[in-house]
Amino acid sequence: MRLEIRVDQCSSVVNFLPSSRSSPRPLHFNSAKVTIDPSSTLTVNRPPNHSMDQPTNPPPEPSLTQPLHQLTGIGPHRAALLEKLGLRTAADLLFFFPRTYDDFTQIDPIETLEADKPANVMGTIADIDQTFSGNGKHILYVLIREGNQFLRAIWFNQSFMFKRFQAGQRVLFRGKPKLVGGRFQMSHPNVIWLDVDQASQQTDGQQMGLSPIYRLTDGVSQRQIRAIVTAAVEQFTDLVQEAFPQNLRDQSEVCDIATAIRQIHAPKSQSEVDAARNRLVYQELFVLQLALAIRRQRVRGQNVSPPLDMTPKIRSRIYGRLPFELTESQQTVLQDIAADMRQPFPMNRLIHGEVGSGKTVVALCAMLVAVAHGHQATIMAPTEILARQHFQTLSKLLQKSRVRLGLWTGSLKKSQRAELSAKIAAGEIDIVVGTQAVVASKLDFHQLGLVVIDEQHKFGVKQRALLKQSGHDPHYLVMTATPIPRTVSMTLFGDLDTSVLDRTSGIGQKVNTYLGHEHSREQWWEFFRKKLREGRQGFVVAPLVDADDESGLGSAERLFESLSNGPLEEFRLDVLHGKQNPEDKDAAMADFVSGKTQVIVATGVVEVGIDVSNATVMTIESAERFGLSQLHQLRGRVSRGRHAGFVCAFASNDNPDDNERLAAFAETDNGFDLAEIDLKIRGPGNLFSTQQSGFPPLMIADLIRDADTLAQAQQHARTLVASDPELENENLDRLRQLVFARYGHALDLADVG
Repeated sequence: MRLEIRVDQCSSVVNFLPSSRSSPRPLHFNSAKVTIDPSSTLTVNRPPNHSMDQPTNPPPEPSLTQPLHQLTGIGPHRAALLEKLGLRTAADLLFFFPRTYDDFTQIDPIETLEADKPANVMGTIADIDQTFSGNGKHILYVLIREGNQFLRAIWFNQSFMFKRFQAGQRVLFRGKPKLVGGRFQMSHPNVIWLDVDQASQQTDGQQMGLSPIYRLTDGVSQRQIRAIVTAAVEQFTDLVQEAFPQNLRDQSEVCDIATAIRQIHAPKSQSEVDAARNRLVYQELFVLQLALAIRRQRVRGQNVSPPLDMTPKIRSRIYGRLPFELTESQQTVLQDIAADMRQPFPMNRLIHGEVGSGKTVVALCAMLVAVAHGHQATIMAPTEILARQHFQTLSKLLQKSRVRLGLWTGSLKKSQRAELSAKIAAGEIDIVVGTQAVVASKLDFHQLGLVVIDEQHKFGVKQRALLKQSGHDPHYLVMTATPIPRTVSMTLFGDLDTSVLDRTSGIGQKVNTYLGHEHSREQWWEFFRKKLREGRQGFVVAPLVDADDESGLGSAERLFESLSNGPLEEFRLDVLHGKQNPEDKDAAMADFVSGKTQVIVATGVVEVGIDVSNATVMTIESAERFGLSQLHQLRGRVSRGRHAGFVCAFASNDNPDDNERLAAFAETDNGFDLAEIDLKIRGPGNLFSTQQSGFPPLMIADLIRDADTLAQAQQHARTLVASDPELENENLDRLRQLVFARYGHALDLADVG
């Protein structure tokens, strides 16, 4: 009797056909001992340590914190690629939002196509052909027909696509058509197969409607990232906890979080995109504004500062010491400051002041209020040059008073630091002028009442907290000559109250700004020389210090040499930059202020605070290397006196007109307008980067497009925090977690709950 044995792989099933042989005999098969007896059932005795007998680990329970390499279809290699996009967990995939969408909701007839305008064309495949170019490159052609109109699609080096097309198939192509040989052609269009039996072969994971487009990295295609995100949305969306209770969703008119996540990744219409984005943008800005509101509330409710009232007597004494009358704008801002400083909690006020608006005088008045009450004050500048200029300005204004000044910078000798720090600790110095070295040195003030920070965006977010003294906090006054867009002010400085200081009328003149070209350079230098011969002074500004920094771009040292032996050889020039030692910087500035030096060749160190009223002309080399706010600040150096100022900006590529920022610089002289233009040109990314602000970057909100939502979020956040300062309502537990997890560190918010 013949015996046939079949052993099923990975199972203990053995199929057999009986034979006429009756005597049992053992067989060995794949290490399993098989005994066959026609009169009995089949038994299989496996080796005791067979690998198939080992218990298998169950798959991990789905979790938002699950690493990507554990997800189906994502191994260690692909997980490493996704990490380049900042994607490490399942939750990261859910909140990896599309940057835009391919819109397949509109079908464009072939006869209406326009060159280079994205279009969706539906048709039937009429012909498929492939060939090779002379250098061996594979070329695939697919011709589709719509009525009596034809469109050709072409792919290079994608031979695998050939088998996916068949004559007679209905397809949809999306791409930018170009006229080639009198016929429209699309290169590498996106494809959707419209036949029912082809639905599973949609190569890009796309569907009719809106198809998401994500950021990519090398090694990850759009098709792959769509499939990965789609799978994550299906598996993990329901695990996301809702942070907004129903009453908050009703107030802000947003959908629930699960709906938002599903619709942002797989919308059926633009209205679904809008609804999803509205929820996600509002949540991101609302969480930020809650953090700022909590910090603001804690400062007022938990921190104690000395009440420093500007009484009528103190005000009269301060105003009487000034050699000029304060402008209406300065008096208004001082009223805001006085109202803050009389409170028993710290003032946290930001002053936006245009170039020439008189911020230093306002700061002096505030510091004198502190001194009048027996407290000390400090003003910190972003650079040593500006700190020394502040010291000279204040010394001049207070030369006949009993107010004692001290200058604290990083360049002080050890003996000078010891002597000055002892005086500060003993209360023998009333006003300390310095740089951020005041913070770094952890000076022991006798009784610090007011901290003035000039150009706050150049100081770290948390540095203010380091000046807190035992027993009380000082008041804080932050000043910037860089106008800040309203939306940026509401975010980066959202925990501060704000005042705007208008430009001082009657002081300074309009500056005429030009964009220079190489063919007009000599004409500009002739004008520059003419102004110097009339007794004026000038600046030449370069982005770099020396020629070795980066070849081909303007450098201060190189320009100093070439101008001294060229266009400006008949005049007295000096050089000023951040790499010089303090003595050389002081000497260069002193000679320029006195008029001994006619032209300063400098880097951006002259951006703020250099006040020489006789300087009226400025040349800016490689101007495209400067930010728009920097350019505006530089321009402010030649608008300080009674003579009109003139600035000419040259681009290193000799095409300043092609640069949108330079064009705006030449056409606009209002700093706040320029700030808004700069935000629109550069986008909020640079202004809201982690490096500059200390905040995590915004994931979906846009400070330009979402300005109204930001204002609404701020209003709602402040209202909520006013009624529940620590978000202790149990319905807000998840929202509270989001706030402190995302912004607790950046804003120094300890979760006291």
